[in-house]
Amino acid sequence: MKYSVFARVTPEHKVKIVNSYRSTGAVVAMTGDGVNDAPALKQADIGIAMGQNGTDVAKNAADMVLTDDNFVTIVEAVKQGRNIFDNIKKAVHFLIATNIGEIVTIFLGLLLGLKSPLLAIQLLWVNLVTDSLPAIALGLEKPDKNIMNRKPRDNKKSIFADGLWGKIFTEGTMLGVLTLVAFSLGNKLYGLEVGRTMAFVALGILELVHSFNIKSEESIFKVGLLENKYLVGAFLLGTILQIAVVIMKPIAQLFSLVPLTMVQWLYTFGISILPLIIIEIQKKLNEFRFGKVIYKKVQPKEI
Repeated sequence: MKYSVFARVTPEHKVKIVNSYRSTGAVVAMTGDGVNDAPALKQADIGIAMGQNGTDVAKNAADMVLTDDNFVTIVEAVKQGRNIFDNIKKAVHFLIATNIGEIVTIFLGLLLGLKSPLLAIQLLWVNLVTDSLPAIALGLEKPDKNIMNRKPRDNKKSIFADGLWGKIFTEGTMLGVLTLVAFSLGNKLYGLEVGRTMAFVALGILELVHSFNIKSEESIFKVGLLENKYLVGAFLLGTILQIAVVIMKPIAQLFSLVPLTMVQWLYTFGISILPLIIIEIQKKLNEFRFGKVIYKKVQPKEI
C-alpha cells in the first residue's frame, strides 16, 4: 500500500496488483488501452478502456469505455452512477413504505374491530396516483452536493443495508396509523362514509407529503423543498386529483365517497401534514444523537 508507481510490469503483474488492492477491501478501477491490459481490466471491480485509441480486446474486457479518452469523464460517470443508485434506493424506499402504510391501514383496522377503512377501488386509486407519480419524480433527483466526497459503497451490501428496512417499516406504520386516525375521527363524529372519505384523502396526501421526507437524510428545508420540480409537480398533480375525486359527484359516487365540509377538510389536511413534522423532528434528534455527517475531500499525497 505504500507504493504509488509500478514500472515495467507484465499483464500478470497488473492482475496481481489489482487483486492485492481488492484483497484489502478496496474498490478497484483499472484503466487501459492495450491487449496486455485486458486481464487486469476484467479482474478489476470496474475496467475502463480508451474508446479512441484502445484495442477491441481492451474494450470488450472493460465495463466502461471512454469515447473521448478523457479521464475527467470517469469522475462524471461515477457521479452519475452514484446518483442513479441513490435515486433507485429512494424510489424503492418510497414505494415499499407507502404500500406497507396501506397494508397497516387495513390490517390494523381489522384487528381493532373497525369496519374496513378503505374499499378496494379506493386503494387501487391511491396506488395508481399517489404512489407512482412521486416514485418517478424521486428517480429524477439531482445528485447530492456531497455525492463525490463519500467513500465507495460496499458492493457486498444490499440496497436495504444500514437500517433501511427498519426505516421503511417504521414510516409505513406511521402512514397507516395516521390514516386510521383520520378514519376513526370521521367515523366517530360524522359516520362511516365520511370516515372512509377522510381516510381516502388522508392516505393519498400523506404519501405525497412523505415523498419529500425521502429526498435526503438531511432536513428538507436544508436541501430545498422546491429543488426537484418533478417532485413538486407530482405533489401538486396528485393532490389536485385526490381532491377532484371527492368533489366531482359522478366520480365520487363511483369511488363511494361523499362531500366533506370545511372542518372535515381541515381535519384531513392537518393529519396529512404530520409526516413532514414527525420525520423532521426525527432527523433533528438523529443529528443530536449521532452528529452531523461531514464529508472531507481526500487530497492526493505528494509523491
